[in-house]
Amino acid sequence: MNKKTRFSIEFFPPATPEGVEKLRGVRDQLAVLGPEFISVTYGAGGSTRDRTLQVVREIREAGLDAAPHLSCIGATAQSIREHLAQYREIGIKRIVALRGDLPSGMADPGEFRYASELVAFIRRESGDEFFLEVAAYPEVHPQARNFQRDLAAFVTKVRAGANSAITQYFYNADAYFHFVDCVRKAGVDIPILPGIMPISSYSKLARFSESCGAEIPQWMRRTFEGFGDDVDSIREFGLDVVTAMCERLIAGGAPGLHFYSLNQTGLITELCARLGLAPEKA
Repeated sequence: MNKKTRFSIEFFPPATPEGVEKLRGVRDQLAVLGPEFISVTYGAGGSTRDRTLQVVREIREAGLDAAPHLSCIGATAQSIREHLAQYREIGIKRIVALRGDLPSGMADPGEFRYASELVAFIRRESGDEFFLEVAAYPEVHPQARNFQRDLAAFVTKVRAGANSAITQYFYNADAYFHFVDCVRKAGVDIPILPGIMPISSYSKLARFSESCGAEIPQWMRRTFEGFGDDVDSIREFGLDVVTAMCERLIAGGAPGLHFYSLNQTGLITELCARLGLAPEKA
């Protein structure tokens, strides 16, 4: 594995003081690995707006590059302008521009309906000031009618001004390669970073995957189920599967990796070591 392979890491903003303090330790431990940037999620309808800003601010103060998520559902043009001004003030250069989810009980999606509209708005307001990441779905967005429509929506986002993309996590490398091939045939050549979800708990992964439309291949399901409550075997098998997939992705031309950390250090650190991404010890 090429040690120059770029990689990035995602955090979510904690809801408690204890979680905030824990994340500071996680940030410092993972910073040693040398990620290109750390992205920070943004709750449905802007529900974590202040907490996202605080995490991003602390990442910048620690001397790291931060990429806040910014979703447009439930937002107004003015609220997006305010976000951009805040991020500009603390030196943010990269934003992950998303549609986002409509919070439960909210009927009005706001002034934006699609991520492509948000991307176009940021470009109109800020020119090329921000490097814009968008989402990609190799196994199709769960709300898309079909692959073709989802692909068309992705191309629209890119043509609106996106610089790069980060995928939903997956465990079938062929799905990623097929998606990239289709995107290239559509005339889109931006980097598409595969999203990587380490596996610590099969039951949690199964629930999460059901809600977000990520497929767990049948052979993986059967193997995990065979381990029952054997936590150590589940962890080791998950590491083996994800390591092998990452190696194949990089060998096949993926421009890097984006790790979904769930605000934990252990699996990310181990994966980076296995993949030769961790710095050598003196």
